[in-house]
Amino acid sequence: MDRVSFFQKRYKTARRLQQIVNVFLKYGFGRLVDQVRPLSRYIPFLTRLRTFGQWPSLKAPGMPQNLRRAFEELGPTFIKFAQVLSARPDIVGPEYADEFKKLLDEVPPFPTPEAKRVIMRELGMPMEKVFSSFDETPVAAASIAQVHTATLMDGSQVVIKVQRPGIRDMIEEDIQILMTMARLAERYVAEVRFFNPVGVVEEFARTVRKEMNFIQEAKNCCRFRRNFEGNPDIRFPQIYPEFLTEKVLVMERIYGLRIDDIKGIDEEGFDRLKLARAGVDAYFKMVFTDGFFHADPHPGNIFVTPAGELAFLDFGIVGTVTEELKDALANTMIALINKDYDRLIENYITLGYVRSDIDLEAFRRDFKSDLVELLEPMYGLTLGEINLAEYLSTFLTLAMRHNMRIPPELMLINKSMLILENIGLQLDPSFDFIAAAEPYASKLIKKKYSPEKVLGRLGAEAAEAGELAFYLPRNIKRIISKLLRNDIQMKLHHLGLENLIKDMDRSSNRLAFAMVVSAMIISGSIMHAMQVPPKIFGISVLGFMSFFFAGIFGIWLVISIIRSGRL
Repeated sequence: MDRVSFFQKRYKTARRLQQIVNVFLKYGFGRLVDQVRPLSRYIPFLTRLRTFGQWPSLKAPGMPQNLRRAFEELGPTFIKFAQVLSARPDIVGPEYADEFKKLLDEVPPFPTPEAKRVIMRELGMPMEKVFSSFDETPVAAASIAQVHTATLMDGSQVVIKVQRPGIRDMIEEDIQILMTMARLAERYVAEVRFFNPVGVVEEFARTVRKEMNFIQEAKNCCRFRRNFEGNPDIRFPQIYPEFLTEKVLVMERIYGLRIDDIKGIDEEGFDRLKLARAGVDAYFKMVFTDGFFHADPHPGNIFVTPAGELAFLDFGIVGTVTEELKDALANTMIALINKDYDRLIENYITLGYVRSDIDLEAFRRDFKSDLVELLEPMYGLTLGEINLAEYLSTFLTLAMRHNMRIPPELMLINKSMLILENIGLQLDPSFDFIAAAEPYASKLIKKKYSPEKVLGRLGAEAAEAGELAFYLPRNIKRIISKLLRNDIQMKLHHLGLENLIKDMDRSSNRLAFAMVVSAMIISGSIMHAMQVPPKIFGISVLGFMSFFFAGIFGIWLVISIIRSGRL
């Protein structure tokens, strides 16, 4: 039975992989599929013959839109994957990232009886013992879950988030396929190795698995509630832990207006500037003080309650800010304030944002020139005149130009800041986003140079120096011993040489094959001309057989060339 299940799973995976390849071909990504040689065998022969040498470039007009449509057609996993990539323009480029932002994670709801079965199975009791009323019509539906409203037996108004049946198996299967494709891309497409496709898929897998674990989402919400306890302007829903599983989440129902419902906010008489300040203050507290922030603050996840509070919803995607990243932000701010470009560049190098295999002196020179061009015009502007979105976009383009690595957390912060700035400007066109950040930046810088922080850093440096001094004699002895034994080895890695060797090997095999076919044609011609016996109807049998096999081998050679997509 296990063997049957294994082959069934392999067959299902192969069919899904064929579907993915067909969708990519449909939207014009044949060149990319063809480069990954193990996937190229999934390209139908007639398709390859029809499009021979005509695959469009990934930079061709309309390709970002085509990839978005392909992800939409491939379903929930690829929609989620595109949403993660929309926050990483450093990997896919601004054009693709902007296009992926258009993907809506909204799908038709699954039948309510199935939702009820999931709830009863997860909670281990009939619906009637938990809810006094249950709304059969879901209020929202997404690729992973859908939401129903209900009333608990004690009269509490709640929302119930129910995971789609079978969604985990489907996403896990697609993640394995994505991982296989990423490994193959790293192996066969040298240009993509710098972008670490395997790491990108691993990051996506961690994100989507956390989003499918409602217990983790509930913990995130409870942590936000603790961090903002006593804040009269910010509200997070209450979680009901007695009705919590990995697939079912019951939380307090919060009524209110979407933060982008400007007309409704005005009709209710709320102070828009106060709301903008409260939201941005809350977010900066999350990032710079708590080190734990809501990573998806789009307008559908922020409500204005009847009491004038800002209520945050949906805690499946969160970000963390390490002390190292906080220090990096503080160093960046100090360097920007002092126009110390050299210090700014050294900060990026120390944090590992700069590749180790590049010429650092050339990088310092070129990057500094670009930084001056980007930042100098800002110093003549007031805070309110700086377009943060344009600045971040330009800086990201600059980082991509110099092949810098941008940490995922920093990309999440940038994405969230842009969303919040847009919300703030909708609420109040005169809202100054950067001025709102200034107190938190000052606090971060002061904290960096506080006596406790400086002493702690000195202590860590002293411990590291002591450890180095302790192990230094032993390491020197080991190196000298290897030198005396002539045992020093050097490892060299040739980037892209494997593909060159494979191409040369393939070309030489084709050349040898073509020579054999030519020899068979010539020998067949000679045998036919000399009427070499045995003969049938005056035709040399050996000559005919030589022509016949030469024709088969020649057709085979032509097919292999067409399959390769290169003459």
